[in-house]
Amino acid sequence: MAEDDKPGILDRYRARFPWFDHIMRMQERYGKVNGNFFAAGITYFTVFALFPLMMVAFAVMGFVLSRRPDTIAELRGRISGAISGEVGNQLINLMDTAIASRTSLGIAGLATAAWAGLGWMANVRAALSAMWEQPNDSENFVKGKLSDLLALGSTFVALALTIAVTAVGDEKTILRILGWMGLHDVAIPSVLLKVVTIAIATVLSWALFTWMIARLPRERLPFSSSVRAGLIAAIGFELFKQVASIYLSVIMHGPAGSTFGPVLGIMVFAYITARLLLYATAWAATSDENRPLAYVPPPEPVVITTRVETVERPSKLGVIAAFGAGVIGALGISWLGRGGD
Repeated sequence: MAEDDKPGILDRYRARFPWFDHIMRMQERYGKVNGNFFAAGITYFTVFALFPLMMVAFAVMGFVLSRRPDTIAELRGRISGAISGEVGNQLINLMDTAIASRTSLGIAGLATAAWAGLGWMANVRAALSAMWEQPNDSENFVKGKLSDLLALGSTFVALALTIAVTAVGDEKTILRILGWMGLHDVAIPSVLLKVVTIAIATVLSWALFTWMIARLPRERLPFSSSVRAGLIAAIGFELFKQVASIYLSVIMHGPAGSTFGPVLGIMVFAYITARLLLYATAWAATSDENRPLAYVPPPEPVVITTRVETVERPSKLGVIAAFGAGVIGALGISWLGRGGD
């Protein structure tokens, strides 16, 4: 065997360790379909959708405050006491404007949020479908948007349930629930509470990622195909949240961090989460047990070329000419033979 024909280090490791070969297949699939571009697109639509959601939040706050004038007066006093001068007056005017224009602000926010949400959902579904190598068939525009709207609503409900249960599993909430149950004197170590809250959040993230990997692609897949991938994504997501909380607590103390930290934090959080989701989907799509679910493209059309050989027959004129030439030749030979006698 020639030196160049020997397998490299990666090839030897892939042949020796199936788990390493699976990681390499996952990375190859992620790079083949340009996963980073999809993650960047998801991040863009995530940040873009925050602004109309903030408009909706301001509108809801305006409707709530409009029915409670005592709360409005209290907020004005707190703003004036905390921020004096022109800046405080501007914040008070902004609050009054939000309350006065709550209806138009809410309608515009809902319309813009629906448009941005459909763009976000279309990008997410295209990315997950690409990881599964599903065909990108162009469907009817109205049908596609209705499908994206249904998927967006389902995702919103799943996210809301996850956030709600995660909030219930928070350390302070658990202590409050124990107080409601009359267990004020129960001593629970803070480490145990932290472990319980992380475990609850991991289980909920596992369910959410499993659902997204299996149900959001254009061609739905069984949940069994994404259970392991969803668990991997959930564990990575919780680890990332712990590291991100420490990082943000450090950078938020500086003036630059307090100014740009929230926006940069949202962008980094959205991008890393999108990459985790896409890598987990690539892991599920390249696993051995999911190979029967892989899309098999139809065979290329076969072009059959028939070869026809035609034998040209002599025409009547050619036959007569040949016959005449033969007769003349025979007479010539006969005449030469007589002359020789």
